[in-house]
Amino acid sequence: MAREAIELTRDCPVVLIPSGFSTGLPKGTKVTLMQSLGGTHTVLTEHGQMVRIGTSDADALGLEVEAAPDAGAAPPANASELKERVFERLRTVYDPEVPVNVVELGLVYDCKIEALDGGYDVKIDMTLTAPGCGMGDVLRRDALQRVQELPGVKQADVRIVLDPPWEKGMMSEAARLQLGMF
Repeated sequence: MAREAIELTRDCPVVLIPSGFSTGLPKGTKVTLMQSLGGTHTVLTEHGQMVRIGTSDADALGLEVEAAPDAGAAPPANASELKERVFERLRTVYDPEVPVNVVELGLVYDCKIEALDGGYDVKIDMTLTAPGCGMGDVLRRDALQRVQELPGVKQADVRIVLDPPWEKGMMSEAARLQLGMF
């Protein structure tokens, strides 16, 4: 199936892939949508550069900006329920080059939840598929934003850790099948 060019309807901030550098594209730039997952969009510019367009800028592509799925939800009854919600939200964070979320890729190493006065403190350790991945801070910020949107979260922190190093055996079976890595 041929992909159609989309003309940006306004100036749009983007992140260059794979470097992770932030820049912008002017209104009228033609792009081709390559991947649209978890509310973020990977596009190829008319000059062959792959860039990521964030959730809040989907309108520049003529797409609807998605609201946080937990907006208006009741706070969790306990830390266990919050942990389930945290992992649901982390499953909406995607590497812009890989159509698999960070949980299924095996990038989330630890999630600790501590009760605070009137809410919870969430601390997540996650890794990268490669130590020099330029998109690491982008993925970290995405994960942090998704967790901070959850009702009941008072504080959150997402750390990138490189020990132990990630290896493909950390992926879920479904992720390995999807990527053809049996």
